[in-house]
Amino acid sequence: MKKRYLVTAALPYANGPLHIGHLAGAYLPADIYVRYLRLMGRDVVFVCGSDEHGAAITVKARKEGTTPQAIVDKYHAILRDTFEKIGISFDIYHRTSAPIHHATSQDFFRKLNKNGEFIEETTEQYYDETAGQFLADRYIVGTCPVCANPEAYGDQCERCGSTLSPTDLIEPKSMLSGSVPVKRPTKHWFLRLDKHEAWLREWINTGKVDGKQLHHPADWKNHVLGQCNSWLDQGLQPRAMTRDLEWGVDVPPEIPGSEGKKLYVWLDAPIGYISATKQWAQDHGKNWELYWKNPDTRLVHFIGKDNIVFHCLIFPAILKAHGDFILPVNVPANQFLNLEGRKLSTSKNWAVWVHEYCAEFAGQEDALRYNMIKKMPEQSDSEFTWKGFQETNNNELVNNLANFVNRVLVLSHKYYGGIVPSVNPDLPVKSGWEADKAGQYNEELATLHKKLEEMNAHIEHFNFREALRVVMEISGAGNALLQFNEPWKMEKTDPDTVRVVMNLSLQFVAVLSVAIRPFLPFSAARLRNMLGLPALHDNGELLDILNELVEGNPIVQPNHALGQPEHLFSRIPDEVIQKQIDKLNATDLANQATTREDHPATINYKPVKETIQYDDFSKLDIRTGTILTAEKVEKSKKLLKLSVDLGFETRTILSGIAEHYTPEEVIGRQVIVLANLAPRVMMGSESAGMILMAEDADGKLSFVSPAADWPNGMGVS
Repeated sequence: MKKRYLVTAALPYANGPLHIGHLAGAYLPADIYVRYLRLMGRDVVFVCGSDEHGAAITVKARKEGTTPQAIVDKYHAILRDTFEKIGISFDIYHRTSAPIHHATSQDFFRKLNKNGEFIEETTEQYYDETAGQFLADRYIVGTCPVCANPEAYGDQCERCGSTLSPTDLIEPKSMLSGSVPVKRPTKHWFLRLDKHEAWLREWINTGKVDGKQLHHPADWKNHVLGQCNSWLDQGLQPRAMTRDLEWGVDVPPEIPGSEGKKLYVWLDAPIGYISATKQWAQDHGKNWELYWKNPDTRLVHFIGKDNIVFHCLIFPAILKAHGDFILPVNVPANQFLNLEGRKLSTSKNWAVWVHEYCAEFAGQEDALRYNMIKKMPEQSDSEFTWKGFQETNNNELVNNLANFVNRVLVLSHKYYGGIVPSVNPDLPVKSGWEADKAGQYNEELATLHKKLEEMNAHIEHFNFREALRVVMEISGAGNALLQFNEPWKMEKTDPDTVRVVMNLSLQFVAVLSVAIRPFLPFSAARLRNMLGLPALHDNGELLDILNELVEGNPIVQPNHALGQPEHLFSRIPDEVIQKQIDKLNATDLANQATTREDHPATINYKPVKETIQYDDFSKLDIRTGTILTAEKVEKSKKLLKLSVDLGFETRTILSGIAEHYTPEEVIGRQVIVLANLAPRVMMGSESAGMILMAEDADGKLSFVSPAADWPNGMGVS
């Protein structure tokens, strides 16, 4: 086991507020992991901060008619406050405009330059003749060559997640003036990524560098490894580490030709993790180098899938080129969270903004955290719906967890005046873990210990949804313990057994008060207060209760005075949810109106096909399914070979979607399948079915999908 942990969460751009996609993608998983480590007594530092440089900031400033500094000051404060309100427990939330960050970034550039890691090249880059300046990646928009998104940026397509260069775009235009840019020569410093390709390939796929085992690829997510290998297979090319900008970190002025040049944001931004750690160390009298340069430190980056390449290839290359820094042991990137059937879109305001949620649902922050964890896109894209949010709150948090806690505390006050009863541990009761099974006191405590170990194992492997499921199993078993034994019926006839039931129920609640802490920190604090137990300080308390349980010792002792019961969660009524749905509908109408103004041309709809009878339709067997695996078909531009889970069996289906989706994009998608289509051999493989897709006027294909988490194999009629 490593002596210490350094955990980072992706630096959010300080050009807008935080939405739920950001929360589910990087910040909640990082927070769960860090809170767990602290509860296990580990030495951990959790760093983040606002990314305040790059073209996205200046684009925002131009739109709002203000300065980049005003933009970053405004949104840094909003982001910092939002993280605090939703319970993200950074040890430091820093900012890249801080002097310590500028100095650290410039020192990195100097060291890399001294080590010969850069080549200076004059290349042709896009220039806006109307605005009179070179265009950074985010100043250029055009059509994505991968998915045909007409609003792709010069560095990335936010629809399909592809990493791009400005010259990749079809029909590029300047965001500054709207004009078509021209190419002009300019000099920049390029990092020789090609020089690092061999060791990066070995490190990604075997975990070894220079013969040392630094990580275990089996612990990494498949889509992370897949995206890295896709880049490596294309061959790494030198990448410019400087830009022609007015806003950002200056290239060190003593370097010839540095005038007017700024550091590329993907050199500057990840160094923000280091400068934040330096600032934290200064503030707390610590040695920052222990967390970045000592091999006994476990470095983990939490990000979204759009940042995989930068954190798994480019930043590690920078760290190793510097020569003194450790590499990450894992980059557990999550995929994307969708909203009500569509991709989240900041520009179109199709989002649930976390600061607005905290204002409108004050005191219910954990309800959002719970739903985000349940819907966390750990292996594939997932979806948030307001109705689904209401259901998880009302059916799981209220009916399961809150109901159990309330019943235990109310009955304890009713029967024992709020004092934990002493028990005869040899008296058997009906176990909450298995119906009609007798369980003794120590056996029930041992099962609690086993469940906590199971939860821990899931967290250690970044399976946070599964870890939360185990927590709710403990609550469900506690409810069953009460229901199977019915202490309200036995209290007068068999008070000794009731004492065992109620004492055990209190042990369940006490365990939950610690176990829910990584997931629901505000509720954990309220629950500790209800139990009359000390507040948690995230200093080994989970390890303590594991040690007690393994010895067969109770967590709350007999004669301990309990606090007063209160409702841990409350039901969310339909009208509150409808208000949020109406807000989104209003956003949708506004977007449609804007689209009609910007694109007044009518759509050329395909004519409706000839009329069929119902009997013709009834012959079609259409089922729901989930794509398990996907790969390109050799010598075919259009076909992907898919393995599709239909619930009752797994089918191989060849689908002509390769020009619209990469294999990595479709894995985990829920789809609609024509299941009784006669098998057909294509390109040497038999295809047993057809994936149903929607096609727009431009020929772009989109999946037709059931509601999120719909069972596989269900009929469509």
